[in-house]
Amino acid sequence: MPWPALILASASPRRQELLRQCGVAFEVVPAAVPELHDESLTARELSQLNAHRKARAVARRYPDRLVLGADTLVARGARLYGKPADLEDAARMLAELQGHTHEVVTGVCLLHLRAHREQLFAESTAVTFRSLSEAQIREYLARVNPLDKAGAYAVQEHGDLLVAEILGSYSNVVGLPVERVLAVLRRWDAGA
Repeated sequence: MPWPALILASASPRRQELLRQCGVAFEVVPAAVPELHDESLTARELSQLNAHRKARAVARRYPDRLVLGADTLVARGARLYGKPADLEDAARMLAELQGHTHEVVTGVCLLHLRAHREQLFAESTAVTFRSLSEAQIREYLARVNPLDKAGAYAVQEHGDLLVAEILGSYSNVVGLPVERVLAVLRRWDAGA
């Protein structure tokens, strides 16, 4: 492992599992930072801002460690979808996304305070939903807890009920673009 000891500033079990599957050693220290929701920003801007805020909050406590913060948003046009407030909100989100293509955008911040190094980027994946009836949306919501998921869905949990096509990184839709994260980590030791 050429980079400093890694801290994941997220309690997301999906992000943890993605990193484990790639063989990345890390410690989990969730960031106690509320996610901002500002529709005047693009999904790319807002996800990177939230990722930076999460990484910085944890890096202040661990300045000698490399901290990874991430934030995932769903966007359809200018409309942003974060985590739903309740099941009714989740059903509304899925009804708005059904039959359309949306973008899943994950902002990532890798931050090492002591070394004054930071890598900030966002990955975008196009996801097309099937046309869904109210009954199909209710069926999906009965199978999956949507309340901690941007856009009220998890592609890895019965995503076949919703998703017709994915163009781009599948892991990004799950919550972390691991291909890009690993590429940045590999360059970290070289100072790039």
